[in-house]
This record gives sequence, structure tokens and C-alpha cells, in this order.
Amino acid sequence: MKLVRGAWRLLVGIKDALVLIAMLLFFGLLFAALAARPGGKAVGEGALLLDLNGPIVEQPSEPAPFAALSGQVVPVQYRLRDVVRAIDAARTDARVKAVVLDLDGFGGGYPAALSEVADALVRVRNSGKPVLAYATGYTDAGYRLAAAASEVWIDPMGGTIFTGPGGSQPYLKGLLDRLGVNAHIYRVGRYKAAVEPLLLTGQSPESRQASEALYGSLFGQWRDAIRRARPRAAIDAFLTQPDRVIVAAGGDIARANLQAGIVDKLGDRIAFGKRVAQLAGTDASKGAGWFRRIGYDQWLSANRMRTSGDAIGIVTVAGNIIDGRAGPGTAAGDTIAKAVLDGLATGNLKALVVRVDSPGGSALASERIRLALVEAKRRGLPVVISMGGLAASGGYWVATAGDTIFAEPNTITGSIGIFGVVPTFERSLAKIGVTSDGVRTTPLSGQPDVLAGTNAAVDTVLQSAIENGYRQFIGRVAAARKLMPQRVDEIGQGRVWDGGTARQIGLVDRFGGLSDAVAEAARRARLDPKAVRTVYLEKEPGWAAQLASSFRSDPEEAQSGQSGAGAPTGDAFGRIAAERRLLLARAVADARMLATGGSVQARCIECAGLGPVTAEAMDVKLLDLILSRLGW
Repeated sequence: MKLVRGAWRLLVGIKDALVLIAMLLFFGLLFAALAARPGGKAVGEGALLLDLNGPIVEQPSEPAPFAALSGQVVPVQYRLRDVVRAIDAARTDARVKAVVLDLDGFGGGYPAALSEVADALVRVRNSGKPVLAYATGYTDAGYRLAAAASEVWIDPMGGTIFTGPGGSQPYLKGLLDRLGVNAHIYRVGRYKAAVEPLLLTGQSPESRQASEALYGSLFGQWRDAIRRARPRAAIDAFLTQPDRVIVAAGGDIARANLQAGIVDKLGDRIAFGKRVAQLAGTDASKGAGWFRRIGYDQWLSANRMRTSGDAIGIVTVAGNIIDGRAGPGTAAGDTIAKAVLDGLATGNLKALVVRVDSPGGSALASERIRLALVEAKRRGLPVVISMGGLAASGGYWVATAGDTIFAEPNTITGSIGIFGVVPTFERSLAKIGVTSDGVRTTPLSGQPDVLAGTNAAVDTVLQSAIENGYRQFIGRVAAARKLMPQRVDEIGQGRVWDGGTARQIGLVDRFGGLSDAVAEAARRARLDPKAVRTVYLEKEPGWAAQLASSFRSDPEEAQSGQSGAGAPTGDAFGRIAAERRLLLARAVADARMLATGGSVQARCIECAGLGPVTAEAMDVKLLDLILSRLGW
């Protein structure tokens, strides 16, 4: 027995020792990763390398803890204001000899965000400092940035073709009918296309009309921007007759790009690296194509935001608006409202700027955020709205709290309308012989009944509630924009507008970006716009997010051509295939959201296809499962 007890103590001791060693190793790795972040190194001379292997977003979502340590690929998202700040700082810093864009894995961004980054690159180029871009094949979004460069390179084995906005989307009515699922739709707005995939087998005439107007405007702005940046590039033939152009070049897309002036040079990464080395310097001990470079994170750490002056609070409403609480990248009503009220409680804020980059979502959460902003106005603070790439539906609901609304000409906005979806499964159950019955004491007992379907009473109640919510939406917009409710109803109805049109019809006051909105807020608070500082009312990234950030590719190894998870990369075929797969995964996410949404929605689903190419890991896995079941 003593021998057994001794052996047991030995095993327990070994186990405790292994746990202790594992913990020491983990925290040692954690400390090393955080201590080794690029921001801790001194910035030397070289090229500022923007290896954008992910999308540009308003507010990056926080990666799951331990994702990097568990071997998962951590998707990279780049904060718009950080990218612009990095580029602007490079323009006047003598240590930066050139700005280099690596766009092989670029995940895109909303048109307004791309315009803001491209404008910053043009400022660098106009200052006389070289800007060089490289990719195996540019997406439409990637070329929007590359066109701002002084030299555009492409791999000879790659090539760029332009697709423009638009394309097909899945309609689920046939599938629902086959499965016997009844999707009970309650909505207001003849242009509210979010629920059409559950109602129809194809696009309605009203939705098609609105989409053609929106896509046409955004595409026209993209084309005009490319022409201004590269007036000698013959892009029209690539937009109208790409097949003839490519066939005439013998199928050599890269050569056709060069002949049309869309790119300046053909060359692989080594040739491109040698060119950058001529500008930024090199090291004979390094491999061919190596050049001195300054990493993005390192550069941001060396160029922090202003910390002195009167405080202008900035509230970020980014991502889907949902009830309750959530982390960065999702606009949770309770989280944002609390951040606003906590900021007001400090007594340090002189004004508020609300940065909206959202397709909307829960009407209840949108109102929760709006009321927090109204409280700021009640306390005498000016509230200025800055629309980013997207401020639609619930995003515009929030914007009605502002004294002034800024947007860009290609901001996507409007979609004033709401809806609700309740699925029931009585036909599905009947197919397998399941029926239902029971006692009801009122017309609403057990309603909405997912087993037996809805009745006329609950349908009337829910539709009436949706109509009341729409009247509230119309009333808030009418009061904020000083318009008659009838006029708001005309320009509402769920229709989506570009920022230029939105200004013409009175939904937007002025054109401008976040800095313009901050300056306006300062003036309204009787402050010097040049002497204020911005304070973001949001949670600082936690240690898990900092750890994940430290696992980004090292600038010393960035020429390997590896891209972020899910980002479109490779030649034209690989890029298009990856992009379409992500769009299909997002369609799966939209269908899941419609089927499981638990509240009245003020959401613009059709807006998502115009922005960054991203998809949640859960939806990618669900798509893979669906395709595997179909034998693909």
C-alpha cells in the first residue's frame, strides 16, 4: 500500500510539474511576443512597407484568445484611420525614402475608405516621394489604391481584369418551399431588398432599379478616380470589351495590362525588390531583392496620435448593430451606449463625433445608441456625424442624433426601412408525419407558433408594429433633417443611395471625412480645430489582441508573398475564385442572420457586397459543409 501511495504521489508531482512548466512556457512566450512587437524597435531609414494582407475596416474585430498559439491563422484587418495616419506621417519624414504597397492579399474596403487611403497616397506622391505598388493580380479595390502610386508593378505570370460592382445573389424561396419552411415577412419599404431572397426567386423590379442606380454611381466614381490618377491608362476597353483585349494579347493578361498603361512594369518580386532597393537601400548580406523597410506596426508606434489639447470624443459605430454587448467590430447597443455615458461622466469632453460604418441591424439597439447621443446633446455637447464607407438603415437611424452629417460622395447610406422575419415549420413537420394541437386561451396563445404557423391576429399585430417602427424612423429623420414626413417617406422605402445623391436629397449636410467632422465639432464647441485632441470612446485592445497582432508577418519576411487568411491572392483565376468563395460564404451568413434574427431589423444586407471581402470562420465552415454534402 505504501508503494502504491508513493507511486501516486510521484505521478501527482510529475503532473503538477508539467502543468507548471507549461504555464511558465506560455507566459514566457506571451512576454516574448509582446516584448518583441515592432513598436519596440528604433525606426531607421528605408521604405514604409504596407503589406495589406487583409481588408481595411473602420474598427477591426478582436481575434479569439489563443487563436495564434493554437495554430489557427489569425485574419488581419487594418484600421482605416491608422493606415491614413501612417501614410501621412511618411510624407514628411525624411527616414521614409518610399512608400511600398504589397497588394497581393488585399481584402478590399468600402469605396469611401479606399478613396481616403488613395488620397493620402496621392499626397505622398505629390510631395515628390516615390510610391510603388506590387501584386500578382489587382482586384478592383486593390487597383483603386495602386492607381495612386507613381510606379505600378505586376507579376508577368499574373494579370488584372476588372469586374465592377454587382453580380448574382442567392434566392432561397425555392429551397424553403421544398423544405416546407414558411418565412413570415413583416416589412415596410418597397425597396427593402433584404428580405427578397426569402420571398422571391429573383430580383424585384424596384430592387433592380435601385441597385442599377447605386452600382452605376459607385462604378462611375471608381472609373473617374482611376482616370484622374492615371490619365494615360486605357481602362475603357478592359471595362467594356475585356475578352477582345485579352485575346488580342494572346491571353497574356499582364502584357495587355502593360500595353494599356494600367501598369508600368512587369516583374517578379525579386525584380520589384531590387527597384525598391535603389530608393531605400539594401544590404549585401541579404538575399536578392531585399530592401531596407520600415514595418507598419513599428511605424504606427513611432507616430502616435496627439495627446494634448481639449478632448473631442469619438464614438465608433462599426459593424452589425446588435442588442446587448459585444467586442470591437460589432456595434452592440449596450456597449456603445455605456461608452458614451462613461465618456460624458468624465466631464472632459467638449464635443462628440460619431463615426458610423454600419449596415444597421437591430432597431432597438440603434435607438439605444441614439438616446445616448441625445443625452450628450442635452448636456450641451455638439454632436457631429461622420459617415464612413457605409451608414445605412440602423446606421442612419443613429445618425439622426447629429447636429451635422458629413459623408463622402461614395458613402453608401439611406435604406430607411425596417423588417422582421419569423420562420415556421408546420409544412416541414407535415412531410414527416408530425402534427400539432393544443388549447389556446387568447388569439395570441403560443404565437408565433413555429409548429403550427402564425394566425391572422399575430400577423396583424407584428405588421402593425413594423409599420409603427417605420413611422418612428421617418419621424426621427424628418425632425433631424427638417423635412416633411411625406418627403422622407418618398426617399425612404428602404432605398439605398450613394453619398452624392444623399446630399442632394437632404440626407447629408456636407462632404468630408473624419478630420473634417472633428474640425466642425471643435468649431461648434468654440475651440481651435488645430489645438484639439481626439479621444476614442472604446475599449483598448486586450492582451489577446496584442498577442495576435504580434503574430503578423515580420517586415523582414514580407516579401514571401504570403497573404492573410481568406484574402484573395494569386493570378486572375486564383483571385477571382477566392473572392467568389468569400462572397458565397457571406451569402450563407446573410441567410443565417435572416433565419435567426430575434428582433425588428433596420438593416441593409445588399450593402455588404460593396465592401471588404470578408467572412466569419463559422460561415466558411458552414459553406464547406454545404458544398461537401453537394459533392463539390
